[in-house]
Amino acid sequence: MNQIEYSIKGAFRIAQTVRVITQTGLDWALGDRPPAPTLLRKTFERLGATYIKLGQFIASSPSFFPGEYVQEFQLCLDQTNPLPFATMTTVLKQELGHLSSIFADIDPQPLASASIAQVHAARLVTGEDVVIKIQKPGVKDVLLTDLNFLYLSARILEFLRPGLSWASLSAIAAEIQKTMMEECDFLKEADNLNKFNDFLAATGNDQALAPKVYPHATTLRVLTMERFYGAPLTDLESIRKHSKDPEHTLITAMNTWFSSLLFCEFFHADVHAGNLMVLEDGRVGFLDFGIVGRIAPETWAAMTALMEAVGHGDYQTIAKAMVKIGVTKETVDDVQLAGDVETLFKSLETLHPDEQEINRLLLDIIALGERHGLHFPREFALLLKQFLYFDRYVQILAPDLNVYEDNRIAMMPGASVPG
Repeated sequence: MNQIEYSIKGAFRIAQTVRVITQTGLDWALGDRPPAPTLLRKTFERLGATYIKLGQFIASSPSFFPGEYVQEFQLCLDQTNPLPFATMTTVLKQELGHLSSIFADIDPQPLASASIAQVHAARLVTGEDVVIKIQKPGVKDVLLTDLNFLYLSARILEFLRPGLSWASLSAIAAEIQKTMMEECDFLKEADNLNKFNDFLAATGNDQALAPKVYPHATTLRVLTMERFYGAPLTDLESIRKHSKDPEHTLITAMNTWFSSLLFCEFFHADVHAGNLMVLEDGRVGFLDFGIVGRIAPETWAAMTALMEAVGHGDYQTIAKAMVKIGVTKETVDDVQLAGDVETLFKSLETLHPDEQEINRLLLDIIALGERHGLHFPREFALLLKQFLYFDRYVQILAPDLNVYEDNRIAMMPGASVPG
């Protein structure tokens, strides 16, 4: 696409954005006045791909955004009506050429359709069952236009209101742009899959795996990978069909993920039940490596201390770890912080560990830190949320298992991966 074409499409997209925002304002004036977080979420969903992804970024970033917005944007579903199969086939042909030399057949009904991509089941001419993740046409141009608009708006706000600079609006916009552009780079996701499988091989772990990538059918906009069959980690009855020992399967999943923090250059940053499967042969499958995180060694050391302390109810150590992880210009009273942490955890002991409660606990911990003058990096929230997911799986699959004291669990440095 040449510069003139891009400029015209960019201007059209900005006009679309203004029109949606204007309509939202008119609806408000005519009496449709939901709470501000709900209004913003609904507006984002009407604006499409970029803003849906932005909503998901807000939902996973309680250290950046107010709790009521983080909670509301948990409802920002990245599910869209599928595009016609002919449209997606056009993208496939542009990227791969003659499809008949690669695929024996492709199911025209998608397995899933999201804002950035659509996923179809297929079979290679060599017989393997695969899934094809196909980027929707034009989505990257829309993302770039929207993100540049957001970044420019943030810089203007910071210039007009210097008092807002503490929030680093432009830095947040830049981080969002980096995250979303990585999600559009399917070669990067393919590389993540390969590196995760390399990590498993290097650590002698043959009880977990990520989908195999088929390089000859993978490009910047198309990712072809092995299809997994099995059950999500929260479906105990289905898991029992594939695993004689669900507790051991859970330990394998936890060992694998926690070991990746030490021995892989990134960690899977979205281990919800849809992305963790117990496969038909009993192994654990890790799916969807579009969102990964990276953590500095010193932050991981503090996180390790925090997780061990949670298991032992050592609130003083939890408080000290939070102070090490957080950024502050103040002197934090870690004794008072420890008391507040103890009160928080004890108040939540009887809560059902579903998705909403995981998010609530995460928000409460972030808010508690902020009341003590601590500002946490986004990686802390990402890590903590994965930890809470695993805590949920323990309560579903192995409620009597003390995962913090069991020496099979790789929560501490030096623990081994099951082989």
